[in-house]
Amino acid sequence: MAIYLTKESKVLVQGMTGAEGMKHTRRMLAAGTDVVGGVNPRKAGRTVDFDDRAVPVFGSVREGVERTGADVTVVFVPPAFAKAAVVEACDAGIGLAVVITEGTPVHDSVAFTAHARTKGTRVIGPNCPGLITPGQCNAGIIPPDITKPGRIGLVSKSGTLTYQLMYELRDIGFSTCVGIGGDPVVGTSHIDCLAAFQDDPDTELIVLIGEIGGDAEERAAAYIREHVTKPVVGYIAGFTAPEGRTMGHAGAIVSGSSGTARAKQEALEAAGVRVGSTPTETARHVLAVLDGTAHDGAVHDGTAHDGTAHVGTAHDGTAHDGARA
Repeated sequence: MAIYLTKESKVLVQGMTGAEGMKHTRRMLAAGTDVVGGVNPRKAGRTVDFDDRAVPVFGSVREGVERTGADVTVVFVPPAFAKAAVVEACDAGIGLAVVITEGTPVHDSVAFTAHARTKGTRVIGPNCPGLITPGQCNAGIIPPDITKPGRIGLVSKSGTLTYQLMYELRDIGFSTCVGIGGDPVVGTSHIDCLAAFQDDPDTELIVLIGEIGGDAEERAAAYIREHVTKPVVGYIAGFTAPEGRTMGHAGAIVSGSSGTARAKQEALEAAGVRVGSTPTETARHVLAVLDGTAHDGAVHDGTAHDGTAHVGTAHDGTAHDGARA
């Protein structure tokens, strides 16, 4: 089982004929994703060869949906065109829109996520690495070869930390990994993914990765306390970030005690979540829970919070090199 994305998913790529769209379409195909078409009005009617697969280019998302039955789109377009691309996908009946684009104006994100809700389209992102159900489908820029199918569900604000935890827990594997993005406004929240993983019979444990800024993790903690019965292990990046400055993601701003890593850690621990002080310790917590050797309560000595090494690296041009296609 999986959430949001399965081997049955049919994927369009908006911006497929750009350099980054081409590169990541090739990677998605190599991972077994059923990429059924690209969208570019200026190149409609052409096909693009990817090794042994020729992928057609359509003039609109609606044409792609009508011709192929596509139900997922991955958006590799410049920020100025992201709003129009997502609105077009929603109006064409796409069920899942994965917006890789970095630098989308916040007011545009507000507009297209609101429009998506009226159309019944789930948006992942913007400014995200996408999502992957290992062995089935990969929609975005997550490296497909660093893990395998398994029983962990992962939801993360950070692309880089998504990859690190996938790699550290590769021997166990994942049901689905979702990079929701770290902008102030995103289409899918930690809570959305927690609810989906809770309902997925093959997800045994959930990993939640957050970072400084906003109150998404505190709200997730409240949801976990009331609704999640599966074990949750967490990690928060940014313990030594200075107050009043944006750090890495556009949404990662700290004001007073609001949005700090410590406040998020305390909220999660109060909800029964084991919170690691480093990604590696987080992985050890996961292993302990799955092996049945974990003790009640989270383990913290207050001395090993090196999460700031990761704040600002999730968007360093490597993790999100598809954002400017």
